[in-house]
Amino acid sequence: MATQLTDAFARKFFYLRLSVTDVCNFRCNYCLPDGYKPHGVANKSFLNVDEIRRVTRAFAALGTEKVRLTGGEPSLRKDFTDIIAAVHENASIRQIAVTTNGYRLARDIQQWRDAGLTAVNVSVDSLDARQFHAITGQDKFRQVMDGIDAAFAAGFERVKVNTVLMRGVNHHELDTFLAWIKPRPIQLRFIELMETGDGGELFRKHHISGKTIRDQLLARGWVHQLRSRSDGPAQVFCHPDYAGEIGLIMPYEKDFCASCNRLRVSSVGNLHLCLFGEQGISLRDLLASDEQIDELEARIAEALTHKKQTHFLHDGDTGITQNLSYIGG
Repeated sequence: MATQLTDAFARKFFYLRLSVTDVCNFRCNYCLPDGYKPHGVANKSFLNVDEIRRVTRAFAALGTEKVRLTGGEPSLRKDFTDIIAAVHENASIRQIAVTTNGYRLARDIQQWRDAGLTAVNVSVDSLDARQFHAITGQDKFRQVMDGIDAAFAAGFERVKVNTVLMRGVNHHELDTFLAWIKPRPIQLRFIELMETGDGGELFRKHHISGKTIRDQLLARGWVHQLRSRSDGPAQVFCHPDYAGEIGLIMPYEKDFCASCNRLRVSSVGNLHLCLFGEQGISLRDLLASDEQIDELEARIAEALTHKKQTHFLHDGDTGITQNLSYIGG
């Protein structure tokens, strides 16, 4: 199916990142170091299952093939399994993924898979349990590792693991990570630390380019793979001696935005054209009933005409993003 979601720069959008909550129970130092604090409208409500069903139906009608459920921590929603099932109702959506901190994986991954989940990303910023605790504010390393094992046991052939690359914190752990993925079909994705409104000081202290990892991989015989159209922005590398893969997400690299293929909807129903863009476009007034689906599709398509060619992170402009839990990273 051809997508109707094409912007002024001929980029095609097959991929929706849908936040279902901005609440998180971890206190990662690069995101919510002081823990979750509500912001914006007091007592706001997150999109309910019916609203999620309608917004994903509209995106699917416009050509979306992949939906990633994000947060905050999406599994904090008591109805999270119902959310997966609601998205899965639409046959046009071929991939349903979740990004999670992993603390509920061991308990719930089988029922998520049964509801229609096709892919899982788990955040693991260190394989040292003490460093993991220091980064996340939670002593749950073993629980998360058990969750990854449970994902394989539930039938997932591959698990993606997200690691935020930080100078002086984990950038020296490459050999440890490589040993971990050698026998395991894990795609380990190093994500460059990104500056947010709340995180300028941390960024200046710990940012390191993913190029340092890429240079080491190429020197060791790793090979760069091609992306498919609904993949994320990672540069993926493989090696014949490894069951796992390495991905690099480098938003500060030249032309990073040229391959952009995703849009974002926040947990309160705002369409965001860029993680680091300005105020979102509200969709929620059109999510109350099935009768407004045509109008909803039209608003989404029209909004895309305003998408800018690039983010402005190089200029220190982080847009509306105060922290990465705000609109789902």
